[in-house]
Amino acid sequence: MIDSQDVVEDVDLLVVGGGKAGKTLAMDLARAGRRVVMVERGMIGGTCINVACIPTKSLVTSSRLARRAAAAQSLGLSLGKLEVDLRMLRSHKEGVVADMVDLNHRQFLDSGMDLVLGTAHFVAERTVEIDLNDGGRRVVRGADVVINTGTVPHLPSVPGLADVSPLNSETIMRLERIPERLAVIGGGYVGLEFAHMFAAFGSRVTVLDRNPRLLPREDADIAEVLAACLGEDGVEIITGVTVKEVARDEDAVRLVLEDGRVLVADDVLAASGRDPVTRDLRLDAAGVRTDERGFVRVDDTLATDAPHTWAVGDVAGSLQFTHVSLDDYRIVKANIAGGTRSTTGRLIPWNLFTDPELARVGLTEEQARTAGRDIRVAKLPVKSVPRARTMRETRGLWKAVVDRNTEEILGVALLGPDSSEVLTVVQTAMWAGMPFTRLRDGIIAHPTMAEGLNALFTSWVD
Repeated sequence: MIDSQDVVEDVDLLVVGGGKAGKTLAMDLARAGRRVVMVERGMIGGTCINVACIPTKSLVTSSRLARRAAAAQSLGLSLGKLEVDLRMLRSHKEGVVADMVDLNHRQFLDSGMDLVLGTAHFVAERTVEIDLNDGGRRVVRGADVVINTGTVPHLPSVPGLADVSPLNSETIMRLERIPERLAVIGGGYVGLEFAHMFAAFGSRVTVLDRNPRLLPREDADIAEVLAACLGEDGVEIITGVTVKEVARDEDAVRLVLEDGRVLVADDVLAASGRDPVTRDLRLDAAGVRTDERGFVRVDDTLATDAPHTWAVGDVAGSLQFTHVSLDDYRIVKANIAGGTRSTTGRLIPWNLFTDPELARVGLTEEQARTAGRDIRVAKLPVKSVPRARTMRETRGLWKAVVDRNTEEILGVALLGPDSSEVLTVVQTAMWAGMPFTRLRDGIIAHPTMAEGLNALFTSWVD
């Protein structure tokens, strides 16, 4: 509730949280001459830059180079013994992050927005009270309000887990040591990226996943090839298990599984999802409702239950990718201006940055058959792509699903080197509504990984 002594500052746009969608919108409208306040607790640039995409992919780059160096002799090179220097590794990651944080900070100030460092909570519709990081408080009301507070790592409710100070996707990147034995609870995208990364850095890694097989949302053939690649690189994967309890024994952590097995590790990484940052926002005062998990409820225009109040990015329950958050920005920007842009029908790519990496867009084979589509399925081993052979990176499998009658590309899964780059070629064809024959017969430069699309769309298995 607003105190009668409070001075309420009115602005055109109030953004609570500076993630990808919110910060981009704030800068855009500020440059256009609007009065904009963006409140950020202190993570300049948002989760992606500070503790997610950018630092993790910086370390993925290091882990891939470690694998290339270990296989250098196959490329005619002798590089000597590989050593991971923890100090240099940390410096590399922190340097990349610091550069991008500095760039974002300068862009914020140059845009003309009012960047407020502090913690906000709602006191009325479209109105927040801000406890400033350097002391004092402000009360700000926006003609339009965007909630963009993101998510934080989830701690599973496993007895004893909290007591052993488990790592999560943020704390593991502080790189205080490379654990000799690392147990990863959760076999999703985050867990697998870190598992493969730390295996390259020298850890003995075990992934524990409750699902009966790895990546159950992917087709089984793709998941099986990925699991085999991980196994070849020293990642042990145990599926169909749950952790019953965790305890520390002297210098080690003991994980007791439901089936009675016991796993011993030096560190545990809890990688089982993320929770929305909404608990302390006092959203009731703003007329904003959340779902049972705490994510802000929005419609397909990203509007909340309160007038002129929007939510974007992870906190709105959008798929937790920065590229989705960026599209949320486009939607809300259009709708604040009176448009009717929607999230319905978005073609969203997925990328898993293991080595080889998995890139997917559209329907899986299983999803297409469940939907009743009459389909053709193509599969191509990556070793069939000449460019893969020149790099001696021949592990992986490409797969495409096509409508048998319309020749429309319904989806692809590309497991192999540079797959996230090649995926955009297919996604563009899908946006344009092209038949698969355009990629089958197109003149694609040789030797490139994208050239493999010519062969993929002639390799029918069904």
